[in-house]
Amino acid sequence: MVSIVQNVAIDCSDAYQLARFWSEVTGCPLHPQDEPGDREVQVMLPEGPLLYFNQVPEPKTVKNRIHLCLRPTTSREDEIERLLKLGASLVADRRKSDGAGWAVLADPEGNEFCVLRSDSDRAAMSP
Repeated sequence: MVSIVQNVAIDCSDAYQLARFWSEVTGCPLHPQDEPGDREVQVMLPEGPLLYFNQVPEPKTVKNRIHLCLRPTTSREDEIERLLKLGASLVADRRKSDGAGWAVLADPEGNEFCVLRSDSDRAAMSP
């Protein structure tokens, strides 16, 4: 999977729990020293900036739109199904009949991100 990440620091009510979700989404590990109850947790992406999760003292009322777009190696439909099983929810379906567009999902804290059409989806649609 290829992820495009730009300056992602996410405030949330349970930093470790949300970081574990994103670790499963991206297939990348948590920082080796991070433990349950830590107020800051990191997901170690192989390239680019880290995903930082900051625990805030009160419940979040304003959600972030994460600048993260997933480009799965498998079909977009398969990736959406996988993310829903991990605890994500579908927010909006911006896909068109020709397969273009994207789907907007939210992680368990309500932060929105998108899933783009994969290379395999594009190849299947080529003549």
